[in-house]
Amino acid sequence: MKKEYLLFKLSESAKQSGKIDNSLFTKYNVKRGLRNEDGTGVLVGLTKIGNVVGTKRLPDGSIQSIPGKLYYRGYDVEDLVDAILDEKRFGFEEIAYLLLSGHLPDNEELTYFNQIIIDNMPLSQKIKMNIIDLEGENIMNILARSVLEMYNFDSNPEDTSRDNLIRQSVELISRFPTIIAYAYNIWRHSQLGRSLHIRHPQENLSIAQNFLFMLKNNYTELDARTLDLLLILQAEHGGGNNSTFTVRVTSSTGTDTYSSIAAGIGSLKGPLHGGANIAVVKMLEHLKKSIKDWSNADEIDNYLLRILKKEVYDKKGLIYGIGHAVYTLSDPRAELLKKLAGELAKEKGREEEYNFLRLLEDRAIITLKKFKGKNAKDVCSNVDFYSGFVYDMIGLPIEIYTPLFAMARIVGWSAHRIEELTFDGKRIIRPAYMNAITEKKDYISIKSR
Repeated sequence: MKKEYLLFKLSESAKQSGKIDNSLFTKYNVKRGLRNEDGTGVLVGLTKIGNVVGTKRLPDGSIQSIPGKLYYRGYDVEDLVDAILDEKRFGFEEIAYLLLSGHLPDNEELTYFNQIIIDNMPLSQKIKMNIIDLEGENIMNILARSVLEMYNFDSNPEDTSRDNLIRQSVELISRFPTIIAYAYNIWRHSQLGRSLHIRHPQENLSIAQNFLFMLKNNYTELDARTLDLLLILQAEHGGGNNSTFTVRVTSSTGTDTYSSIAAGIGSLKGPLHGGANIAVVKMLEHLKKSIKDWSNADEIDNYLLRILKKEVYDKKGLIYGIGHAVYTLSDPRAELLKKLAGELAKEKGREEEYNFLRLLEDRAIITLKKFKGKNAKDVCSNVDFYSGFVYDMIGLPIEIYTPLFAMARIVGWSAHRIEELTFDGKRIIRPAYMNAITEKKDYISIKSR
């Protein structure tokens, strides 16, 4: 028997042995994907960090759709963003302080926190050399491997005391932008033959400004403020999203910070999670070429219907960027980003694309509801529907779209890790799986098989 054939047989056997009768999930009340039958998440823990609201349960037990809300430590994100935009300042660092500490910083606290961030943004020579040695075009993999390598450069990596967790968290928040910018520029140099530019973080620049400076140097004030907004909106999204839950699960074992955060990065890398904005961008590029009149609602509806029927595009029957696990009527992140995206489109001369995107959003929701008929649930666009378009207008390469998500979400991951490890009633997270094989199998000697 050839080795290749044996591997094929192993694969086929795994396929057959992995089949489970769907009726068993209902019979034993198994919460697939930790979801209830109505699509809501199974309640598995308590948190005081983020709160994602898209529905409310009525007295009769039914679920009612409501406009989406996102709260950071009890503060409505819309209020936080409106204040930051009105004052025309950068706010990601302030939000990071809020999520880590539980309270908004005063001027002195924010000044010192900003300085700590700046002090920790430069990478040691060892870390820089490690990034240069890492090969591969996937920046998320390089980020994960760099984080694991940072364990070796930490004088106290295993200490899970609150003071040490705060130190590690601030260092990771500070260094993610630098690692991502360096990793992309090094990859571009080695793979595309472009000139290598390593720019070091500058004093008196925000994280958003420093990232754009290190990555490409040339950017506008609106570019930086829009990126700052995206970082704020993606910094935290409750304990139930896949990557944050991954961080909490691994943290519950008592493992070190770098192993736990690397696991979170691996989760976020998945196309059904952090990679969703790339799927939206690719779909939009296809739609821009396939739809001749960007203002014709009927033409848009007809093509979207063909996508849902799996006749065109990738034939998966999905309109990317439409729908969310929690939000139903609206995603507050998408609503906030939509406004600034309009301003950026004016600056970049891309208003026609923006208007097409707005119309596409409306028609996609209507078409999807019609397609699903009387059983259709309320759906809305999510933040990914606009984030990729915004990244493209800023001039950011698609290779760093998901790493940018990680650059923001490291704040939420860190806050949840600290909460998981410092909560007095902590227990290792260990859900149960029921074995679907009910009969006992008798061993057969290898000579008789």
